[in-house]
Amino acid sequence: MYRIAVDFDGTIVENRYPKIGKPLPFAFETLKAFQEKGCALILWTCREGELLDEAVEFCRKNGVEFYAVNQNHPNEAGYVETSRKIDARFYIDDRAVPPFQGWGETFQMIFPDEMIPIKKRRKLFFL
Repeated sequence: MYRIAVDFDGTIVENRYPKIGKPLPFAFETLKAFQEKGCALILWTCREGELLDEAVEFCRKNGVEFYAVNQNHPNEAGYVETSRKIDARFYIDDRAVPPFQGWGETFQMIFPDEMIPIKKRRKLFFL
């Protein structure tokens, strides 16, 4: 399906860099929905070293494993010390143009004919 590059600070979580902020509403649910649709998610962030490791682990604990991190694919040859542009169909970033509108809206832009079922306290909502 699609390769989607996703920023971390300000997009998946509130921007509290270098700390990790609270997850933005529906971020992890939407990322999982993208994966269920067959999308390859790439974490595309300026974080490096230990800060990057913490972000990857935070996402893993919230049920999202990335296809690749700051690379086009997991076995890409060579080590890149700084982030670079990733080959993706979509880039989800809080500093993008048009501005990031939220996770429900983002999912609808990519899959306009579908909704994400979200379970909240015994009720079922759709984004």
